[in-house]
Amino acid sequence: MSTVLEEDKKITFPDLDNIYLAAERLRGVAVHTPLQENINLSDRYGANIFLKREDLQVVRSYKIRGAYNKMASLSQEALAKGVVCASAGNHAQGLAYACRKMAVHGTIFMPTTTPNQKIKQVNLFGKEFVDVVLIGDTYDDAYHAAMEFVQTHESIFVHPFDDVQVMEGQGTVGLEIFKDSNFKIDYLLMAIGGGGLASGVSTVFKQLSPKTKLIGVEPLGSPSMKVAIDEGHVVTLDVIDKFVDGAAVKRVGDMTFEICRKNLNRVLLVPEGKVCTTILQLYDEEAIVAEPAGALTIAALDFLKDEIKGKNVVCLVSGGNNDITRTEEIKERSLLYEGLKHYFIVRFPQRSGAMREFLDNVLGPNDDITLFEYSKKTNRERGPALIGIELKAKADFDPLLSRMHEAKIQFEYLNDKPDLFEFLI
Repeated sequence: MSTVLEEDKKITFPDLDNIYLAAERLRGVAVHTPLQENINLSDRYGANIFLKREDLQVVRSYKIRGAYNKMASLSQEALAKGVVCASAGNHAQGLAYACRKMAVHGTIFMPTTTPNQKIKQVNLFGKEFVDVVLIGDTYDDAYHAAMEFVQTHESIFVHPFDDVQVMEGQGTVGLEIFKDSNFKIDYLLMAIGGGGLASGVSTVFKQLSPKTKLIGVEPLGSPSMKVAIDEGHVVTLDVIDKFVDGAAVKRVGDMTFEICRKNLNRVLLVPEGKVCTTILQLYDEEAIVAEPAGALTIAALDFLKDEIKGKNVVCLVSGGNNDITRTEEIKERSLLYEGLKHYFIVRFPQRSGAMREFLDNVLGPNDDITLFEYSKKTNRERGPALIGIELKAKADFDPLLSRMHEAKIQFEYLNDKPDLFEFLI
């Protein structure tokens, strides 16, 4: 379900001349990141695939561009009152670095649930120029606290995406792509969270390369821009999957919605599990450490494979701030999406040899038990066991089920029962 936001905000569109000005401001601050042809992806899709490597940016994401450009557009009088943001991710790091470069005091509000790694990175980039305030359990809690601080201290709030100077800063990514490409770009893929990056980059390409197809990419579990465009107005999603944290928002911006609706050819939705598979492939095959939002555009190539053959395609890799503690979750989500990991509740007869019969008669030669939880229950004929099985190939699943039925195993399949699955696994 979604709800309409009844806000009437004046829409200001980014200006190409101002994006060129932003590029001048960012000279010596943001890195001009490379546009690299990727041979493996090009061979896989029969196309010419290029990666715009914003994961190699100084703060490992493009967010420094918008934050710095916004601050650089403010008067010294305004900057003297300090800047404020609410973020649990890349925007906080971008603002922190901008504060340090400009010697401006910043106050960054983050939820108490923010991983220590991200808090340390913000302090590392901002040094003595930033104060980190941990408050509340959610981003919304941190946002409301930030807005109260702004009103009390008359500081400037730097929005992560719904601000024209922020969008123009992000648009400098598009200028670099256009400058570095000595070929016609047929497709340009950009991740969408709140829409600031897509708004800025699409503004550049609509004017400098109007025949390029501009594709926005969102996670399937948080399709805020797709829903907004389909319904014709900004909406707030009731529930989202926050896994692709750099691109998972309940509500896009009022301005970014209007710009993306006008500029983008379409918005694609990519399952979170496919993103996880892509993260692992990028690390194994390319030694690229991409965050979930950074892998989003490359994951989307599978859904365009028929139409991009022989075409020149640019995927914007938006960031590389991947928390190593999430590796096991990434592997798990990938295996589930690829049909290689399956969970069951199996009710074994409470007699000796029941488990051995399961291993001998049901489990295939390449099947691996990765989880087994069982407690013997007294005065019961059968005892439930929670079992996780990893397969070598997706095609091994139907034979596994057939063997379970032939052996008259009583079981319940958990993968397609999300509420029970999340409770038990």
